[in-house]
Amino acid sequence: MESTHESFNPWSVVNVVFHHLAAQGLHPILGGADPGAPAAELLRAMGIEPAPEGDRQVGENVKRHLAEIRAAMFEDGS
Repeated sequence: MESTHESFNPWSVVNVVFHHLAAQGLHPILGGADPGAPAAELLRAMGIEPAPEGDRQVGENVKRHLAEIRAAMFEDGS
């Protein structure tokens, strides 16, 4: 049963924002405040549940790919 609930790692948002700012010539600095909490709130505002395990679809794709590898490696049934 596939869930329609989307999740995303808030630290991925922090990473994207920092790279965007750096590309604009700005130099963001981590320290003092934890940017993970505001990133999680931003995700919630967009209807996405923050989750440390990250994007559910990526996880499902990894599981599917590993199953394909197992099937190919052990195709004789052993």
